[in-house]
Amino acid sequence: MQTTKRMLTGNKALAEAIAQEMERDSGVFVLGEDVGKYGGIFGATQGLIEKFGDRRVLDTPISETAFIGAAIGAAAEGMRPVVELMFVDFFGVCMDQIYNHMAKIPYMSGGSVKLPMVLMTGVGGGYSDAAQHSQTLYGTFAHLPGMKVVAPSTPYDLKGMMTSAIRDDNPVVFMFHKTLQGLGWMDQIDESVGEVPEESYTVPLGKAKVVREGADVTIVGIQMMTHQAVSAAKMLESQGISAEVIDIRSLVPLDKETILNSVRKTHRIVVVDEDYLSFGFTSEIAAIVAEEALYELEAPIKRLAIPNVPIPYSRDLEKYVIPNAQKIADAVMQLMEE
Repeated sequence: MQTTKRMLTGNKALAEAIAQEMERDSGVFVLGEDVGKYGGIFGATQGLIEKFGDRRVLDTPISETAFIGAAIGAAAEGMRPVVELMFVDFFGVCMDQIYNHMAKIPYMSGGSVKLPMVLMTGVGGGYSDAAQHSQTLYGTFAHLPGMKVVAPSTPYDLKGMMTSAIRDDNPVVFMFHKTLQGLGWMDQIDESVGEVPEESYTVPLGKAKVVREGADVTIVGIQMMTHQAVSAAKMLESQGISAEVIDIRSLVPLDKETILNSVRKTHRIVVVDEDYLSFGFTSEIAAIVAEEALYELEAPIKRLAIPNVPIPYSRDLEKYVIPNAQKIADAVMQLMEE
């Protein structure tokens, strides 16, 4: 089948995926704060209420516990809700619904109750929104069994992985990075725009992607850190260092083999995350490599992530704590000397 591609921002790719699934399946509906006329604060539901009306695109009161609970009930009855938690930071008020209900009901029912639902949420800093609106918390959700957890980094993957998430019979936590939505009121970056087919398509959940091949070191990143890693790899190329960059895309399920195969080729690894350093994604990747490919390594595993402090409001301090291309390149240079 011939596909028609055009350039889309991340938010338009997401909204298009949801719209196409709503057209395909009458059981798909959307609910959350400001998802209707406003189109979602980060544009993920833009244009949906005009197409499908307010019975399938439901603006809710500010009660995350109530509307996530409503989505769980609808999923248990066979519908496929897409529910938006506006900022991932707000999970604290509704974690009982997310973890004690959404994640556990399929297991506790012996598989007799399925919850085919998507909990999508905005993550990430970089625009001075302070400690309660700037976290990623990938590791927090990946740590809790019972949910798939994905974090696409390109418009193409945002559309394809959202389509896969809606069709999945398991609860999926779908994390989109605010900066990669391509919104006019945020800092514009080239990576927030990309080629996206008009037709519906899927990108599998649980499969990492080698976005740049290299021979000397593996850099594993997720979402914004993948793009920072690619920039770092270009900087390192001028120093004669060939860096392979892996976009993890999916934390649960985690594609271990792509990571391990890369490490067996390059014999060095740097793991980069916009989440906190301790007890998180970087630790998990490092442990997997240590357990399964330790003797392939020619240097210690390096980890870059946010120090164990809340995300600062100050723009300068925020830039200081979030890893960037220069910090990644410096870490690789140091690794090559060890």
